[in-house]
Amino acid sequence: MAVGRKGETVYKEKAGRDFWKRAVALLLAAALATQGIFLWDIQPVGAEELSESELYAKSACLMDGDSGRVLYGKEAETPLPMASTTKIMTCILALEQGSPEQTVTASARAAGQPKVHLGIREGQQFLMEDLLYALMLESFNDAAVMIAEGVAGSVEAFAGRMNQKAEEIGCTDTHFVTPNGLDASDDQGEHHTTAADLALMMRYCIRQSPKAQEFLTITQTTSYTFWDVEHTQVYTCSNHNSFLQMMDGAVSGKTGFTSKAGYCYVGALERDGKCLIVALLACGWPNNRDYKWADTKTLMNYGLENYQYRDVFLHDWSPGQTVVSQGQYEGILGETEASVPLELSVDSRTETLNLLLREDEQVKVTARLPERLTAPVKSGEQVGEVVYTLEGQQIAVYPVYTAEAVEKIDFSWCLEQITSRFEL
Repeated sequence: MAVGRKGETVYKEKAGRDFWKRAVALLLAAALATQGIFLWDIQPVGAEELSESELYAKSACLMDGDSGRVLYGKEAETPLPMASTTKIMTCILALEQGSPEQTVTASARAAGQPKVHLGIREGQQFLMEDLLYALMLESFNDAAVMIAEGVAGSVEAFAGRMNQKAEEIGCTDTHFVTPNGLDASDDQGEHHTTAADLALMMRYCIRQSPKAQEFLTITQTTSYTFWDVEHTQVYTCSNHNSFLQMMDGAVSGKTGFTSKAGYCYVGALERDGKCLIVALLACGWPNNRDYKWADTKTLMNYGLENYQYRDVFLHDWSPGQTVVSQGQYEGILGETEASVPLELSVDSRTETLNLLLREDEQVKVTARLPERLTAPVKSGEQVGEVVYTLEGQQIAVYPVYTAEAVEKIDFSWCLEQITSRFEL
């Protein structure tokens, strides 16, 4: 049994606990409280494991789309090329920083992009909105360059914005060189990301961006037809994200392939109140283009079957009170000390902390409370905190405040106490 260091209370709570285990834990906590120790520890139960050998991808990530927590990873931090999955970042930046009604003129660089491409001619003009559908449904490389040049003036300037956005999102090992994901490098390195970073980007696109709904509208469209600005040619695009029809709740995704990257995919699913994101890199080469669909379904089903939302907030605990040195009090002089009640920053009766957890995952709750304060103490003064962590990562912090004020003992207070007792 682990015991917290002096002045620090430690709890452990297993998501999915039943009533009787909780009752036993409370009794144990009550017994230990008198010693200044409060331990909450309920033994975990087993959960189904997912073996890396069950996946084709060299690198894979299953992420909770709500919290951004990695639920499962296979070399999820390994940097690899990501091919056209790059285009989710191109799309969301264009939605945020461009205008759908903007007219974009094709440069020689854009017209010279290799297949898969729209087949544009230098000088041809398109609306930005139409190019975004061409980008995400057909993955056209020339559309990506037109979008980049239309938003930032050049591919290089747009790549700089992509890298800045990746850093803002929280990506730790991503470098963009092109807006279309074709293999490339610059003086800062090769075009690459990790499965964990790619999942974070998709989370941003569908959950956090102010243009999330526009992104979803584009990526959920089955087919789209448009003209160039001059109305000289009509184009029809079909969505190649087959995952949208493979599983109930599929909401978005983007495929990718280059000879160096192999087949890549990033997709999202919303079902049973959960949002799951899967990112796959190096998931087979020709003739194994369907490996990415098998891996995506394996990871999505793993998340659906093994993770449930649990309220892990400790509703039955309160911070109690603490002793105040040199504080005014009521009682017999020399035999009593002042104390002050403590309170959480939230109402423990109604507060909730819902986390997507496996049955065997534990949440650690650490209450950092003072053993003693020194007067004067103000009411509402923060003197501690309760910290919830999972696998070493901080989830939530709740400040602890003093509920009352305690004045410092002075000569006039002492004289008043002596006088009142003498009069008795």
